[in-house]
Amino acid sequence: MFDFFVSGGILPFLPVIILVTVLIIIIASGYVKAPPDVAFIISGLKREPRVLLGRAGIKIPYLERKDNLIVKQISIDIKTNGYIPTKDFIGVDIDAIAKVRVNTDREGIQLAMKNFLNMKEDQIALALTDSLQGNMREIIGTVELKELCTDRKKFGDEVQNKAQQDMNALGISIISCNIQKIEDEKGLIVALGQDNMSKIQKDASIAKAQAERDVAIARAEADMAANDARVGAETEIAQKNNELAIRRAELQKMSDAKKAEADAAYEIQKQEQEKTIQTATVNAQIAKAEREAELRKQQVAIQQQALEAEINKRADAERYATEQKAEAELAKRQREAEARKYEQEKEAEAKKARAEAEKYAMVQEAEGIKARGEAEAAAIQAKGLAEAEAMEKKAEAYQKYNKVAMAEMMIRVLPEVAGKIAEPLTRIESIRIIGGGGSDGSDGVASVAGSVPVVMAKLFESMKETTGVDLAEIMRGDTYDAKVNRNLHVSGFPENGNFTDAAGMAAAEALAGDGKEGI
Repeated sequence: MFDFFVSGGILPFLPVIILVTVLIIIIASGYVKAPPDVAFIISGLKREPRVLLGRAGIKIPYLERKDNLIVKQISIDIKTNGYIPTKDFIGVDIDAIAKVRVNTDREGIQLAMKNFLNMKEDQIALALTDSLQGNMREIIGTVELKELCTDRKKFGDEVQNKAQQDMNALGISIISCNIQKIEDEKGLIVALGQDNMSKIQKDASIAKAQAERDVAIARAEADMAANDARVGAETEIAQKNNELAIRRAELQKMSDAKKAEADAAYEIQKQEQEKTIQTATVNAQIAKAEREAELRKQQVAIQQQALEAEINKRADAERYATEQKAEAELAKRQREAEARKYEQEKEAEAKKARAEAEKYAMVQEAEGIKARGEAEAAAIQAKGLAEAEAMEKKAEAYQKYNKVAMAEMMIRVLPEVAGKIAEPLTRIESIRIIGGGGSDGSDGVASVAGSVPVVMAKLFESMKETTGVDLAEIMRGDTYDAKVNRNLHVSGFPENGNFTDAAGMAAAEALAGDGKEGI
């Protein structure tokens, strides 16, 4: 069953399954989810990056990259870092707090990602601080000190409006700008405060006296009204208490009468209930006895039925077991007979297959032996024919050779022969000659160097006696008389008669030493 599914069902779809699995892994590894306060910038494949803000997306691994852009609110501390003169030339030092954030529209995101991509909050705040400080310094020079102190909100709004023009180019929006502290260089703000404090204290003292007078009058009027109200209240309370006592007595009398009636009714009801309970008890005992007798009858009947069912069940079980045993033995004998028959058939088929295999192998072996014999015979025949043909060609070539051709062949090997003769001289590192020159006037060095031409000349004489070819005469064929008058040319010699190697020079000297005339 497993082989069937693999070969016929699952195997054709295996590449698709693998591809889908790889795609799922890539998608799972590239799944990103941006929080509401951070924008994910996905770039790499498209010209314009994708922006994810508060939603999920897919980043293709190795082909795209993810960058972060903080879009939440950022607080920036703006300080003048020194005393800046106001419109009335009073130096002030101001500390303010600005709340900014990145514009989340398409244009704002495009501008912000070029300036603040992958920056942290403190880095963005540091990049914007200089611009905000500069705008605040410019606004300080346009307002007076008193206006600055009395209307801080107006000053903050002006700084915000002025700085927003610069922030628009960066994709930043200023949410608010609040003044935290103002200090002046000469302490004029404190002096203005003291003057105002005196006026305020004076107004406060007058207001206090007037308030105390009004309080005394109001207190007296309140006491009088309170006394009248107290007397009226106490009188009304006494009347209400009297009425309450009378009502309590009436209610108590009614309560006692109701209680007596209730006690009598309770006793009567109690006796009725006891009588009813006794009657119900007797009836219950009679019913219980009847139910017990009926129950015993039913138990006897049930036991009798159970005994009969047990006997029948046991007999049926024994009969079923006997039948099953007989069927099992019959099925066993049938399977054994079928197995013996199947084994005999398989053995016969195996013997037949082995016989056919042996027959096929013997036939193939005979054909192989026959083919090898035929190939070897054909190869031997072809080799013999080729050798015979080569011998025949070689004989024809030798018959066509004349003395000049043989001389040419000998001349071609002369440089090698001369080299072998001169080779011992090349191995001599130093020569010591004791004594003077020879009887012919030559020194020892000349006699050693002249040994090579002498040997070559003797070699030419030996070749002449054995082959009948006079190489000395042939070499002299390179003269003008031989070429012009006798029309004799020999190949294998330099055109100008010069030899470039030592063997050729030695052969030339050997030929030149012979006094015979050229052909």
